[in-house]
Amino acid sequence: MTEDLDALAKQLDREHVFHSWSAQAGLDLPVIAGGSGTTVWDHAGNRMLDFSSQLVNVNIGHQHPAVVAAIQKQAAELATIGPATANLVRGQAAERILSKAGDGFHKVFFTNGGADAVENAIRMARLHTGRDTVLSTYRSYHGNTGAAIVATGDWRRTPNQYARGHVHFFGPYLYRSEFWATTPEEESARALHHLERMIQAEGPGTIAAVLLEAVPGTAGILIPPPGYLAGVRELCDRYDIVLILDEVMAGFGRTGRWFAHHGYDVVPDLITFAKGVNSGYVPVGGVILSEKISATFDERVFPGGLTYSGHPLAAASIVASIDAMESEGIIDNARTVGAEAIGPGLAELAERHQLIGEVRGEGVFWAIELVADRETREPLSAAAMGAVKNEIVARGVLPFMSDNRIHVVPPCVVTADEVAQAIEAYDGALAAVAAR
Repeated sequence: MTEDLDALAKQLDREHVFHSWSAQAGLDLPVIAGGSGTTVWDHAGNRMLDFSSQLVNVNIGHQHPAVVAAIQKQAAELATIGPATANLVRGQAAERILSKAGDGFHKVFFTNGGADAVENAIRMARLHTGRDTVLSTYRSYHGNTGAAIVATGDWRRTPNQYARGHVHFFGPYLYRSEFWATTPEEESARALHHLERMIQAEGPGTIAAVLLEAVPGTAGILIPPPGYLAGVRELCDRYDIVLILDEVMAGFGRTGRWFAHHGYDVVPDLITFAKGVNSGYVPVGGVILSEKISATFDERVFPGGLTYSGHPLAAASIVASIDAMESEGIIDNARTVGAEAIGPGLAELAERHQLIGEVRGEGVFWAIELVADRETREPLSAAAMGAVKNEIVARGVLPFMSDNRIHVVPPCVVTADEVAQAIEAYDGALAAVAAR
């Protein structure tokens, strides 16, 4: 009977569901019927360790009882209410978020997810400055709405170039440096020089914002080199440009901190968030506004809004998630397991496998970059990456794969034993593919 449910789920999916970022005909997707913590399973009870956190969003783990209970309680009290009201749980959610953002932040604008958070942050920056251009990096992902997808630097922007005023530049990435750098310090200095020249060439008086992921995620978990984010802040101050940090993927524990940028001596003007703020239990995102930006709209109408902005079920899940992360030491666990289990485990893996060019990351936010040749750093082919993924899945781990990388991104509640289990799966998969 349970196998029949899995077959029915696949049949209905193939016949009726149109999937994102995919050619539809060849899809053969895993069935997920339930989950708990770091584990998911199908209707037949086949279990998999979720080292994707789905789309790097289930930071608190699957089915956390406190978050589920908060949603159920709120649904019984008030399932929905419009944004043009004052609502206690919405205010509490904003208060909780601001308490973790740090000094200088004033208000929260709630959205339905990360893409429209970026969309509205761009709008705020343009209205605040009276300028149009937004600078963002080529190696980035900011979402799938109009301005957010054009701000994105990867291939997905090219079929979707409908928004105006976007210019891209190269951010730091020492392993594949665009700047002939040989040290992190060189990479930082040269990337900052490149950005300043871009600002000067475009004309500082035309630029509304620099938009950066605090730690670029989908693009490869690119840890900023020393001084880079602080240097970007200095350039924005010098040229009177708004700095937007996209914390949609990196925020709320992913790096072992409440916000990734807290580790890099930088305070932005606007912060976008989603994903880990409530682990996606209810769709939600938002923009955290500095007092400077917020004050722009004290006597001026902000021309933006969403039917579900500050939805009470989402707000309740945010309050419960932040409270549980704090009381249960979940952020500390992410930091510790990254330093003591994931980092050392991946370093040992790199010593054993010639397919691994580099491992990098922090907290529960890591990438294994796979190469066909360590000397030339030629990326491993798409076909070989597909084989690696299949081998990992066959060993009971659900991976997150992007280009030529395995992203090691488990929930923040992961244990050292579960990390060891996943690394064993990666080890076996790489060995199997290398032997072919």
